[in-house]
Formats: sequence, C-alpha cells, structure tokens
Amino acid sequence: MKEYIEERAVDIANYIIDHNATVRQTAKKFGISKSTVHKDVTERLNTINPSLARQVRIVLDVNKSERHIRGGLATREKYLHQSARI
Repeated sequence: MKEYIEERAVDIANYIIDHNATVRQTAKKFGISKSTVHKDVTERLNTINPSLARQVRIVLDVNKSERHIRGGLATREKYLHQSARI
C-alpha cells in the first residue's frame, strides 16, 4: 500500500475519534468520497493499526445506531421551516 494512503487512513481515523464525526462529515472535511473513508477505516486501517481501527469502529457503531434519530430530526426541522413560510 502506498505511504500516502496509509497516512490518510490514520489521519481519517484520528479525525473520526477526536470529533465523533460521521463518515459523511469526514469525507467532506478531507475532500474524498464516503466510500473511500469507509474503506480506509474498515479495511486498510486493520492492517496498519488494528487498535486504532477498533477505536474507530466504536465511534462508527454509535453513529450508525443514532442515524435514524438524526434523520428524523432533520426531517422535522425541514417541515417546521416549510410550515413557517406558509
């Protein structure tokens, strides 16, 4: 694996852990796709730094378990703003 990919995977992992960031937020911050973020932290990071990969997995699992709540809140906000305009 190329060195810059390994460095990116570690940087991404540290960002996710430090900011409790979602894959989408991380992709936007680093200017890469969500697929690349996911591949870096789930596949590549396991071979580079397994303990860091486990820490990232914990954050990603929490984000996944809360995903439906965030989606519901976003939908609620959307309709509150629409009804306020009418």
